[in-house]
Amino acid sequence: MAASSSLSAPNLPSAPPESNAEMLRINQILTSKLYFDVPLSKVPFIYSSSYNIAFMGIEKLHPFDSAKWGRICQFLMEDGVLDKKKIVEPVEASEEDLLVVHSKVYLHSLKSSSNVCLIMEVPPIALLPNCIVQQKVLYPFRKQVGGTILGAKLAKERGWAINAGGGFHHCSAERGGGFCVYADISLCIQYAFVRLNISRVMIIDLDAHQGNGHERDFPNDSRVYILDMYNSGIYPFDMEARRFIDQKVELVSGTTTSDYLEKLDTALQVAEHAFDPELIIYNAGTDILDGDPLGRLKVSPEGVIERDEKVFKFSLNKKVPIVMVTSGGYMKSSARVIADSIANLSKKCLIQLKNTPC
Repeated sequence: MAASSSLSAPNLPSAPPESNAEMLRINQILTSKLYFDVPLSKVPFIYSSSYNIAFMGIEKLHPFDSAKWGRICQFLMEDGVLDKKKIVEPVEASEEDLLVVHSKVYLHSLKSSSNVCLIMEVPPIALLPNCIVQQKVLYPFRKQVGGTILGAKLAKERGWAINAGGGFHHCSAERGGGFCVYADISLCIQYAFVRLNISRVMIIDLDAHQGNGHERDFPNDSRVYILDMYNSGIYPFDMEARRFIDQKVELVSGTTTSDYLEKLDTALQVAEHAFDPELIIYNAGTDILDGDPLGRLKVSPEGVIERDEKVFKFSLNKKVPIVMVTSGGYMKSSARVIADSIANLSKKCLIQLKNTPC
């Protein structure tokens, strides 16, 4: 005889709130449209013209080149390295997608133009209606977030992926800053954990600035290994986040190309034996370039190209897929250097942008 409905286990303990929140987060990831199938006729190079920020010249009030992403692609196409038809366009990250990492309180704070202004460090943004800020400033960033997240899927399928944008490593779940509004690296990792059955991720952060955002999002998390090589004498001076760096390489202002590359070689040798990743996220900021007003290092364009080659060789030798994001870089020359570096990766057969075999 079936038990009466009035006897149905009323005393069973309910799931703890954190379990409910975790189930909701997993469901958000599983139902997201950010992962989609990309035909083999396209290469794992991700970009959208929507990445670029332009509104009445206001974007020029910050040293960051907000047209950098488009200029990278333009150089690659003009040089015959990349076919426009082979580029993958990502989907914009929705609020539900962003809630996988960010809180509702933080996302709601972005509905204040003044708050966005503080993150972007462009004072006139505070005077704009928020609907314009959402469309002209935040929408491009949400597209780039979609690109970084998709990059992990493409990297696992093809061995590598490059998002022409992304790398907002100063943003954490609850706080933006330093021109970083959304935590695309943290989001990418959370999606990879659920959708790609990946449980070990290495972040190689070679932007000139400390990647305090992802460090705050994965404190003492054994699944995520962080190698961060940065100028310790510049923003963000986040001493708390530094406690969560697994492998810290602190540079001083004025570090030259030879010293930089020597320290990188040593760091990669240590990382090779310290952790066995299933995915590498490479934050490839070009603010290490000599003359960059914010990075304050003295690395040559050739040094940046060699740096990227070393990281991709590290990935290839370990047989681990890699996602590259372009992060910071505050000179007009950054786009040209990035394009030249990507062309070099293709020439050295570390990536394949054309159908011709290496």
